[in-house]
Amino acid sequence: MAVTGTWPTGRTLGYGGDYNPEQWPRETWDTDVELMAEAGVNFVSVGIFAWAMLEPREGEYDFAWMDELLDLLHAHGIMVDLATPTAAPPAWFYATYPEARVVTRDGVPMGPGSRGACSPSHPAYRAAARTIAGRIAERYADHPAVVMWHVHNEYGAPVGEDFSDAAVAAWRTWLQDRYGTLDALNDAWGTLFWGQVYGEWEHVQAPGPTPATVNQAQQLDYARFTDHQLRSLFVAERDAIREHSDKPVTTNFMANECPTTDLWAWAREVDVVSNDHYLTAADPRGHVGLSLAADLTRSVADGTPWILMEHSTSAVNWQGRNVAKRAGEMARNSLTHVARGADVVGFFQWRASRFGAEKFHSAMLPHAGTDSRVWREVVALGQDVAALAELQGSTVRADVAILWDTESFWAQDLPWRPSDDLRHRERVRAYYERLWRDGLTVDFVHPDADLSGYRLVVAPASYLMTARSAANLTRYVAAGGTLVVSCFAAVVDEHDAVHHGGYTAPLREVLGLRVEEFLPLRAGESVAVEWTHDGATADLTAPYWAEDLAVETAQVAARHADGPAAGEPAVTRHAHGDGTAWYVSVPLGTADLAPVLGAAYVDAGLTPSDLPEDLEVVVRHGDEADYVVAINHTDASATLPGVTGTELLTGADAAPQLTVPAGGVAVVRTTPAPRDEPAAAVVGGDPTP
Repeated sequence: MAVTGTWPTGRTLGYGGDYNPEQWPRETWDTDVELMAEAGVNFVSVGIFAWAMLEPREGEYDFAWMDELLDLLHAHGIMVDLATPTAAPPAWFYATYPEARVVTRDGVPMGPGSRGACSPSHPAYRAAARTIAGRIAERYADHPAVVMWHVHNEYGAPVGEDFSDAAVAAWRTWLQDRYGTLDALNDAWGTLFWGQVYGEWEHVQAPGPTPATVNQAQQLDYARFTDHQLRSLFVAERDAIREHSDKPVTTNFMANECPTTDLWAWAREVDVVSNDHYLTAADPRGHVGLSLAADLTRSVADGTPWILMEHSTSAVNWQGRNVAKRAGEMARNSLTHVARGADVVGFFQWRASRFGAEKFHSAMLPHAGTDSRVWREVVALGQDVAALAELQGSTVRADVAILWDTESFWAQDLPWRPSDDLRHRERVRAYYERLWRDGLTVDFVHPDADLSGYRLVVAPASYLMTARSAANLTRYVAAGGTLVVSCFAAVVDEHDAVHHGGYTAPLREVLGLRVEEFLPLRAGESVAVEWTHDGATADLTAPYWAEDLAVETAQVAARHADGPAAGEPAVTRHAHGDGTAWYVSVPLGTADLAPVLGAAYVDAGLTPSDLPEDLEVVVRHGDEADYVVAINHTDASATLPGVTGTELLTGADAAPQLTVPAGGVAVVRTTPAPRDEPAAAVVGGDPTP
């Protein structure tokens, strides 16, 4: 069936979370729906881990409890995101099909007794998953409570790679489809090195344990294969649902937290993008990482509104130190997601579990009950979300883009790189936080995407870059764009082979330089860099990494003051066509990136905001109004001048300046500003090599 639309529709924002009533006596359900009404809950996901209750024995189904549950939720005006329970195969499945278990890289089969899934390549699991998805969709396709479908749960977490016999067989088929011949495979993998040449398809194994590092091109392809298998399993369940229903289908991504999925490819398969996000408790500036995840999710959704399917009211349960959220932090977290494009605020979970692995995970209704700070904040947030209903459907625009290429990240994370210290996550975060502190809203884009709508494009971690992507960036600069490229960029092609012409060769024309050699430093070492661009000077420090640059036509903006490249260029600027390209060969931290990106802003015609520190401001644009969302991450009140309109959470007028209380959030409806050419919303591209 063709999908008739996407959810949510109407002037409302969704508020709620995962609901697992099968863990509780029937009488608890009535209490739950009454409390949901008190909290303003209008949206829940159900059935995510309920396979054993829905199909207690193979081919025998019990839908009576689900019938009653959906009727109860509908009677109380609560919309349902109904899940397929395939992330939790029942014990009978493991017992009947032991060969369908996931096998680790070391050859150990993983059994039941935990969260997870069976081998996405095994025919028995694929058939069972498709069958239960189809049976659920057939029964509830027309149920008025069901507004959308939720397939599986967090693909790739905790089960990503699989090395079972079924996976190896599917792997060979995938390789034959990709390469056609063994000659093409051997060429792509560079098997002449170490004499790894394959003469028969059946000799090709999964990249398991070996005496030294496994062929890196083979490992990169196995990451692609793993992503493909998980995605094809999703498609199989989605298509089983569509045989009975035209309601939209989603699955909850983990955005930047789950490295086994290529979000650009997955976004093309869902009707609505949804994401789960949990703060890293060890990160003292976790609110910046949250904004990054929200911007990334909006970007893979092509700029359209998306669903925050899960986050936490307070502490999670799986990190080494599960730090509880402070008063007001839950609201700031939730409304930051809304500011950056979410039309639903969801949590894991509604009622805290008394038993099981996640009994210490926070919930909307905590173990402490309704006489608790968390519950009072949940009720207050529900009121705030209801007050912001008119934001539904409005969008976020950005003038800056950061390149995000999962395949490059897979490749850079492989072993035997020049330095263990140079990590793509750290580089992305450093550049993103500099832009965040400068008040610039960011989209994430694939390197092949249309970049014409962005004034500035930043490539913080582009180790793998195809010739196609490099040509796209070169055209962007020639047409007047400003590009900033960080170190260790464009080193290899799609097969993890160093480009003909050496490091950074495909960007040589646009950058006006060559990288002759990498100069990684010893543990704990750093180099001093002297910034001397356009009359401005600054002393900068770069840890763990330097490069030997051969500058051809670029202008030197900073030089090494010491270290292995003392006196040599460290940062360059190159005019190409109507635009400018910068190369930053050292891993500067967020603070030391200020003069570099400040100069790039001048080239791009961007003006960073002069906001109080840690006052986060984002604008959502609607047809009839704009909405300025200001989140104060400090313990002191902050003022934002030049904002005129109605503050929606209080009803007060905001003029001539907006005061945001300590730790608080304000949302102001303003008159839309004229915009001749809106920033491009095309961010997906087609990353398939």
